[in-house]
Amino acid sequence: MRVLITNDDGIAAPGLRALARSAREHGHDVVVAAPHREASGSGTALTAVTDGGRLLLEAVELDGLPDVPAYSVAASPAYIAVLAAIGAFGPAPDVLLSGINRGANAGHAIMHSGTVGAALAAANEGLRALAVSLDIFTALSATGADSGAALSASGNPDDDALHWDSAGTLAARLLPWLSQAPPGTVLNLNVPDRPLPRIPGLRRATPAPFGQVQMTLAEAGHDFARITVAVREDEHPPGTDLALLAEGYATLTAIRPPAEDPSVTPPTD
Repeated sequence: MRVLITNDDGIAAPGLRALARSAREHGHDVVVAAPHREASGSGTALTAVTDGGRLLLEAVELDGLPDVPAYSVAASPAYIAVLAAIGAFGPAPDVLLSGINRGANAGHAIMHSGTVGAALAAANEGLRALAVSLDIFTALSATGADSGAALSASGNPDDDALHWDSAGTLAARLLPWLSQAPPGTVLNLNVPDRPLPRIPGLRRATPAPFGQVQMTLAEAGHDFARITVAVREDEHPPGTDLALLAEGYATLTAIRPPAEDPSVTPPTD
């Protein structure tokens, strides 16, 4: 299959390289096109930087993947997905992969995710798509910040210690099924940050009614506002993606772009 890989963490993100490497090792024709800088939280926004009507992009070489064509693009992930579908990076792909995101994309908060947004934009163009994320926060809260697991000296998750390959391998295993799914199919995969043998399985999941992190207003004045973002400590409803991730499972959810809600009849003239 021809696979286009993008993300919202930017062209230099380690998760992007891990996903490209896994797809390549499974024998697929891989092309990478990702934002030139981080675009987290961009959802399905179609934004780009142009010069004289021309979209700015640069051919780059990914570390360890010299044979994989890669482009750094001054555009949002969803915009890149649309560009891929219309042939901006060569023939349109059979499948779009988005990720591997640094942190889970779970619950109803996926509507804000640039990772998921790229997959939804691809589906809107008739492509099959898979969003892939690595759940680093559940692992950290379970082991404790003083355990040294996946932590740098600053106390933050160390990218080099994260298990990107676990998410990459599970994503690649889903590609044969996805290639046979109806056009426009979108899957959202979340994988615990642990070695693959320590993941007990892959489970279908319902999105939790909230996201993994919570935004709160810490301070506000007449000319400013300051917010904080922290991992939520709510109990997760059984069978939801966040509950299953907490149990160590990888989760898979089928989602779709916005569509008409037939259960609501709005007023007309």
